[in-house]
Amino acid sequence: MNVRLLDILVCPICKGPLEHDKKAQELICQADKLAYPIRDGIPIMWADEARDLAPPAVI
Repeated sequence: MNVRLLDILVCPICKGPLEHDKKAQELICQADKLAYPIRDGIPIMWADEARDLAPPAVI
């Protein structure tokens, strides 16, 4: 992942900063608790492709 690209990418939902998880190959938005995948070096910034990081609700 290009460090300069990471400096300009933001969460498409809240426009907040993203953290690069090199091991999981994801960009993490802590505010929305979402992880966007990086496939073949390309960040996939679609909300419907994001993985929810929030714990499941207990009913």
